[in-house]
Parts: sequence; structure tokens; C-alpha cells
Amino acid sequence: MDEIRVLVVDDQQLVRNGLKATLSPATGVRVIGECVNGVDAIRSVRALSPDIVLMDLNMPVMGGLEATRRITEQFESVQVVVLSLYDRDQDVFEALRVGASGYILKDMPADDVIDAIKTVARGDAMLSPPVTRRLIAEFARRPMLSETTPLELARLTDRELDMLRLIVRGYRNEDIARLLVVGESTVKSHVQHLYQKLGVRDRVQVVIYAYEHGLVQPRTPEFAPIARAGR
Repeated sequence: MDEIRVLVVDDQQLVRNGLKATLSPATGVRVIGECVNGVDAIRSVRALSPDIVLMDLNMPVMGGLEATRRITEQFESVQVVVLSLYDRDQDVFEALRVGASGYILKDMPADDVIDAIKTVARGDAMLSPPVTRRLIAEFARRPMLSETTPLELARLTDRELDMLRLIVRGYRNEDIARLLVVGESTVKSHVQHLYQKLGVRDRVQVVIYAYEHGLVQPRTPEFAPIARAGR
């Protein structure tokens, strides 16, 4: 991707101006539009085809959560990064569930915001450290949904299970390629097959899936054994 096209969505003009000023000098990033609410954002995504939408949550007419859900359902190639003042549990978890590929805070340094955009554009997910800690803490409090192996997992190949384990532990494609001694294009192919079989959109949703099905223990890096049919 030569240039990352970004749509900024926030109901406050001051915030939009600040984000444009932050992103304009960044190499390989271009702001192609700005919106004041979720309805405007959906129209602009359809008209402008951005790569990344920087989405505020609390806006009039249509908030960021509903806009994120509709955008990720209707526009497969568009990634949404929530940029919020708050890291409230309910907002974080719901944003990730409706398809956001990242959740970062507005008080992050400008370089970190730019890095988050580039990270998500590469196909990875981005959560600020406080958000990551909250996500893990939340799943640590929850009981395992089921002790049975979900049908989707039974369909995964051994290599796809390797990808799942490493994604949950935070490894990026280049790291996985190095660890497994394979090409990065091979990793990308396996990861895409993994997404399709699990019915998820990106790495964040893979992690949520793994925690919800008890495949990882939130307080340790260990990955729970997966029962395979016929083994």
C-alpha cells in the first residue's frame, strides 16, 4: 500500500483539525475527508473508499459503535480504528465486537496515533496498552463458555492452529514467518484461511474468540490444548 487513505470522524471541529494537523506531515498517510457523525461517515466511506476510518464514539445522529458495525459489515476492505477519550470497558468490548480493528486513546502521542494507523493498514490490530490490560482483565473474570471444541476449530489445519496460537500471543506476520521459517506471503495466506474458518475479521476478533472459548488462560501465555476429532 503506497498511501494510507484516512477518513476522520468526530463531531468536534477542534479534534478533527488536530487530527489532520497530526496526520498531514506523516509519510504515507493522507486525510481524504472528515465527518461529524456516523451517518456522514457511512456516506463518505461509500464515496471516498478510505483504507482507515478514525472513529469517535460519542456523536449525534449516529454514534461510532453503530457506524463501525455498519461500515465493517458493508465495506470489507475498510478498517476502523476507534479514537476515544475514554477506555470504559463497555465501549472497548463493544467496539471490538462490532468490528473495530483498533481502539486507541486521544491522549496518545501523535507518533503513536500514526503508528496505530500504519499497523492496522498492514492487517494487524492495534490496542493501546491500557485497553489491552482491560481486555485481558475482563476475560479473566469470565467463565469459559464451553468445554467442547467448537466446530470451527475442528476444521482448522495444524498450521492454522499454529497461526492462532501465535496471533493470540501478539505476534505479527513477519514474526510468525521468522518463527516458523516460512515466507510472509505463506503466513498471510494461512491467516486469511483462519479468519474465514473462524468467521472473524481480524486479529482482535481472533483474540476475543480464543478467550471466549477458553483457548487461552488470561493470566498466562499458555494456550489450552485443543481436542481434535479422531485424535
